[in-house]
Amino acid sequence: MFARESTTRLLSETGGLSAFTGRFFRNLFKPRFEAAEFVRQCLLIGYKSLPLIGLTAFIMGLVLTMQLRPSMIEYGVASQLPAMVGIAIIREIGPVITALIFAGKIGSSIGAELGSMKVTEQIDAMEVSGTNPFKYLVVTRVLACLFMLPVLVLLGDAISLYGSYIGVNIKGATSFSLFFTQVFDNLAFSDVLPAFIKSFFFGWAVGLIGCYKGYFSSKGTEGVGRSANSAVVVASIVIFLLDLLAVQVTDALGIN
Repeated sequence: MFARESTTRLLSETGGLSAFTGRFFRNLFKPRFEAAEFVRQCLLIGYKSLPLIGLTAFIMGLVLTMQLRPSMIEYGVASQLPAMVGIAIIREIGPVITALIFAGKIGSSIGAELGSMKVTEQIDAMEVSGTNPFKYLVVTRVLACLFMLPVLVLLGDAISLYGSYIGVNIKGATSFSLFFTQVFDNLAFSDVLPAFIKSFFFGWAVGLIGCYKGYFSSKGTEGVGRSANSAVVVASIVIFLLDLLAVQVTDALGIN
């Protein structure tokens, strides 16, 4: 019985999100575009996320370097530490961790904000006044997430590499120029491009799921909290699924 209910709920959520996605694309190209709201959301989303993502990225680079250092010294390849950390951060760890932090910070925020507007009937009031609430609230937020997450990934990668540089110099002495020369000499275009492209899909998924959960929130304040929580959980799962799909696609195309 429980399995049947879970399956039914999963299929219902999948169908609802698919219909919501179709509605997003239909409204995306309809005039008029809410440019002012889009810019405002970009500033809010980037400003809200950067401090937490920057701190997390710095600690991640520092800890990863300090954890890898003993093993690489043991195998006699300590000189390759900057290259290994750089490849790991740029290709996989940076985009995924940044996207998960983004989902926790922005996905829950969007879900709670739109959920509050839904239960207080502000969305209904916008429809009565002749405004397209879907285009104003959903399209602008999804596009802002789509464009801002890749920027945050780039900034997070840079901060994480700086944290790695600090980690290398805690028990050693490597110049700034030598460290980053080793990092970039071992990076290929095929390392950077797939990671950058998939960050767009991560941002799109976080924005879309956060908006979907908030837009159809119900049951008062309890529903708002549930929408914010489920937006983070579902977005995190989708990020891992998209990452798995990206790995399969790059393997099939021979981009490694």
